[in-house]
Amino acid sequence: MADHILESRFWLPRPRADVFSFFADPANLTAITPGRLRFTLLTSPPNPLEAGAVFDCRIRWLGICLRWRTMIREYDPPYRFVDVQLRGPYARWEHRHVFREENGGTWVEDRVTYRLPLGPLGCLLHALVVGRQLRAIFAHRRRRLEELFGASS
Repeated sequence: MADHILESRFWLPRPRADVFSFFADPANLTAITPGRLRFTLLTSPPNPLEAGAVFDCRIRWLGICLRWRTMIREYDPPYRFVDVQLRGPYARWEHRHVFREENGGTWVEDRVTYRLPLGPLGCLLHALVVGRQLRAIFAHRRRRLEELFGASS
C-alpha cells in the first residue's frame, strides 16, 4: 500500500532556538494536541532530548485508547529532528521537523510520511476519516503554536 504525505509550513515570530526548544520537549505536545484526543505522555524522555530517545504516549481516537511509542531517530538542534513510531496505530509514521530562521523568526516545516495498516481497508479509512482528521490535527497545532508564540494569522 502507498504511503501518504502530510506537509505543513508556517512562520513564528521567535528565534529558532526558542521554537526548537519548545518542540524538543515532548511534554509540550499536550498544549498543541486537540483536547478530544486526550493526549497523555506516559514516560519521560531524556532531558535534553537526543537521538535514540524513546517515549510512550496515549491518545484516544473514536473512543479507543491507543498507545504510541516514539523514537527520536535524528536529532540536530536547533535545525531539525525526526521522530518515528515504533509501536502504534500506523503501519508507518515518520515525522520530520525542520526549523529555518528568517526575518527575525522561524519557519516551522513538517513532513509526515505515514501508512495505515489493514491494506485496502486502511486506504478506505484514510479516504473517509483519517486523512481529514490528520489535516485538522495539524491545523489545530498551527493555531495553538501561533497563539503561544504570538503570531498573527
